[in-house]
Amino acid sequence: MATQLLIYERAVPVSQQRHRDWYIKTGTDYGFAGRVNSVPLVAAEVAVASAAYPVVFAGEGDVVPVVLLGVRDGENLYVDKDGTWDAKYVPAFVRRYPFVFSSTDDGKTFTLCLDEDFSGVNTEGRGERLFDKDGERTQYLKNVLNFLQVYQAQFQRTQGLCRKLADLDLFEPMQAQVKLKTGQQLTLGGFKVINRAKLKALPAETLGELAKADELEVIYAHLASLRNFGPMVERMGAEGSAAGAPAEPVSN
Repeated sequence: MATQLLIYERAVPVSQQRHRDWYIKTGTDYGFAGRVNSVPLVAAEVAVASAAYPVVFAGEGDVVPVVLLGVRDGENLYVDKDGTWDAKYVPAFVRRYPFVFSSTDDGKTFTLCLDEDFSGVNTEGRGERLFDKDGERTQYLKNVLNFLQVYQAQFQRTQGLCRKLADLDLFEPMQAQVKLKTGQQLTLGGFKVINRAKLKALPAETLGELAKADELEVIYAHLASLRNFGPMVERMGAEGSAAGAPAEPVSN
């Protein structure tokens, strides 16, 4: 079955009937995310994520901020061979796994789902139980629901911010060029960044509104994070290095 939502293999609605005796054993093994080279962020994460990763914007319809985790498809440079996440901050998109919300009515209602192919799923009592002996939600499951509710609210606010940035015509398409030591050239594209000149040209009133809503902080954190292209590429080890100044990806 094709992977759903980047890292989910078989997301099934959580129910007392189906999952009453199920346990979830999580840990520090992020091997499930070892083959994704980017994941979405919510705006509230951008400032802290920008210290470790390049943060850009992506999407054909609704544009959202994403962290770049690798250059090549199927490669996450921040997950070691033993599944360890090699960075101080793990994006919330990854931390919420193996749970996720699904919606079939354009976001009016949400259903909590569980990736039943997650390696930590079991009925042997390892980890946290989803339902108690009376079939009621455990505190663990309540905490999961709360986390996803907060995440969903933040994601909707993030979509609103990105629509505002699009309406202000601040996005421009960009690409990064990577030259391997073998001489091979790789191009990482399909993403957008904020155009600094257009940002500076905004009326003072508009800039003030962005600052008051803490949205200007998100913009500048994103721009500062572009310096992380170089360190990200260096994680490829002997295979390659970034061509040109890592803080300045190549414009299309």
